Amino acid sequence: MKYIDLHCDTLTAGAFQQGGLLTFGGQINLEKLKKSDCAAQCFAIFTDGDCAVRDFEKYLSFYKSEMPKLKHIAVPISNFNDFIRCESEGKVGVILTVENLGFIGADLEKIDALKKDGVRMASLVWNNKNQFASPNLVFENGLPQFEKRVDEGLSGLGKEAVERLDYNKIIIDISHLSDGGARDILQGRKIPAVASHSNAQKIIDVSRNLSDELIKKIADCGGVIGVNFCNDFLGSPAFGYVLKHISHIIDVGGEDVISLGSDFDGIPVNPDVPDCTRMPAILKYLHDNGLPFKTVEKLAYKNFLRVFKEVCG
Repeated sequence: MKYIDLHCDTLTAGAFQQGGLLTFGGQINLEKLKKSDCAAQCFAIFTDGDCAVRDFEKYLSFYKSEMPKLKHIAVPISNFNDFIRCESEGKVGVILTVENLGFIGADLEKIDALKKDGVRMASLVWNNKNQFASPNLVFENGLPQFEKRVDEGLSGLGKEAVERLDYNKIIIDISHLSDGGARDILQGRKIPAVASHSNAQKIIDVSRNLSDELIKKIADCGGVIGVNFCNDFLGSPAFGYVLKHISHIIDVGGEDVISLGSDFDGIPVNPDVPDCTRMPAILKYLHDNGLPFKTVEKLAYKNFLRVFKEVCG
């Protein structure tokens, strides 16, 4: 069965490494994605810290230099028609995303430039507070305090950035965003938003996982939640806990809200799911252990495909 994965850090981790995106020795590369029958992979440009502006340009330049080399195996996805072409040619779709918009500063016109560069999904923040928002993870003495949740909402500039993203038809990603910031975005929202790599708090009670309230709000706006494979947020054994998180999210928000967001190459290797070639086995496990085939199809690719078509066109 084909699948779409909403988040990986392979573009950042593999930039300028041997093999490039085709054969990079991480958890994801294009050859592995093709082998695993991936319909499309979201590749995030991740930046943080003092060198974020320079780093973004570096990673974007790498991406642009890679895509012509990969045209035999991959299609950059800008709109829904690209998915149709990608499927007809038997290739892997590549969706460019941004994790942490902090590098753009206060110049929201840079969001317009991101659209032109091919970015189709973006999050406001990562694990450090920026000019837009606060993260959902608190650190003390350099250590994550998973039990603490953050209610601080978006700044005024953050709310303006959300409006600018919507104007540019870029999907808004609330993974890593504080509970208060997520509520600011989701309350009464009519345009689908996503949590690209987040799980259910009721299954594993850590701040990076979503409360039932937020799961319901994402469902109410027509969005989706990509289940993350990081052991700290997922639980072990991985296959069983993927099913637990998916089942709970479906119970709260319905089967149209669930998707996959591995976080490959941004998390320690999970021995049960060491790389993307295990995706077919996960999907088979979900069906073999009680999820109807139609539901597995939705979470594998149909739910996100609907969101992408509605938001990006």
